[in-house]
Amino acid sequence: MAGTFRAKQFLAKPGKKFRLHDFDPAWDGGKETKAEAEKEMAINLERLSAAQDLFWASERYALLVVLQAMDTAGKDGLIKHVMSGMNPQSCHAFPFRQPTEEDLSHDFLWRYEKKMPARGRIGIFNRSYYEEVLVVRVHPEWLERQHLPPNHRGMKLWKQRYAEINAFENHLVRNGTVILKFYLNLSQEEQRRRLLARLEDPNKHWKFSEADLAERKHWDEYMEAYQDAIEATSTEDAPWHIIPADHKWVSRWMVSEILAKTMESLHPKPPKPPKSKLEALEEARKELEEE
Repeated sequence: MAGTFRAKQFLAKPGKKFRLHDFDPAWDGGKETKAEAEKEMAINLERLSAAQDLFWASERYALLVVLQAMDTAGKDGLIKHVMSGMNPQSCHAFPFRQPTEEDLSHDFLWRYEKKMPARGRIGIFNRSYYEEVLVVRVHPEWLERQHLPPNHRGMKLWKQRYAEINAFENHLVRNGTVILKFYLNLSQEEQRRRLLARLEDPNKHWKFSEADLAERKHWDEYMEAYQDAIEATSTEDAPWHIIPADHKWVSRWMVSEILAKTMESLHPKPPKPPKSKLEALEEARKELEEE
């Protein structure tokens, strides 16, 4: 039915073999879907706003949203549109850039752990610790800056990091953090069109980086790295969602729906006031009524 989708259809099933090319980047749900999806998107933003208020008040869980994608896949726009109805006091986005010297003097998870959301808060990682098994894998020369012990190289290193990421996420989940991981699945041809659009529109020139073209030359290597990383780290605690990204409205709609359902499924409730607080509230009510 147009305007709906099954989230399980876009999951990299934990413990199962995974093929990235089985997921269609251009999926749009049918010709009638866009208008309905835009209506659903508006409803989802209201649902998210309502759920966030109770989520914040309850301080029972934290929510971590991980966004990974190739350049131009629409991470920034997704954050802007899907989180537009959120209260910024309890929802924070972190765009991780290249690590500093201080970051590099610690283990690869250190700088990300510092930004984890507290209970009642939502944290959005625009790129994340997964860069350490994606970009760094495609550019292994960057490992030299990490001052690793001898012989920490090759596929053995990436498998170790997959295991460390899984253990880290398992620890977070056991302590009340809900993790939603989204890979925005962009096709190589759609990336080409979006890069050209940036070059042809003077208002978008600031978005273009020569590094985008350099990284594009490593497309196949990135796809292999994503394939391995997603298959190894899609777990029952923190599965990966493979979100079609050739149509920006699709990825925004789908992520908003999954976010809203997830937050509502936690059944957040405000804390129950103690007896003394209830008595004070009753006194306040009487005082205001008697004015």
